[in-house]
Amino acid sequence: MSIIDNLQSMLARGQDSALLRYGLGNEYLKAGEPTPAAEHLAAAVQLDPDYSAAWKLYGKALEAVGEYAPALAAFDQGIATAERKGDLQAAKEMRVFRKRAEKALAS
Repeated sequence: MSIIDNLQSMLARGQDSALLRYGLGNEYLKAGEPTPAAEHLAAAVQLDPDYSAAWKLYGKALEAVGEYAPALAAFDQGIATAERKGDLQAAKEMRVFRKRAEKALAS
């Protein structure tokens, strides 16, 4: 049974949480499946809007499916969240990812 299968099983048993959705999103992204990754990461940030790591991965997943404008919005929200929480490294990383998405949107 894969990690994705295990996490999906937990979700099916009603153990929904931002951390579980983040884990699913991360695993789907690593597996090269950005669409389900984006869906789970959207749920993660809905469950916990202060989860800056989830915002970062959500933006990356959106970018991977070519949704550049929503990716920019996710990175903006993530940067604001990270700065508010004092997570300066995450904010810095998201600024870099945001610039890439901005260039992709412009081209």
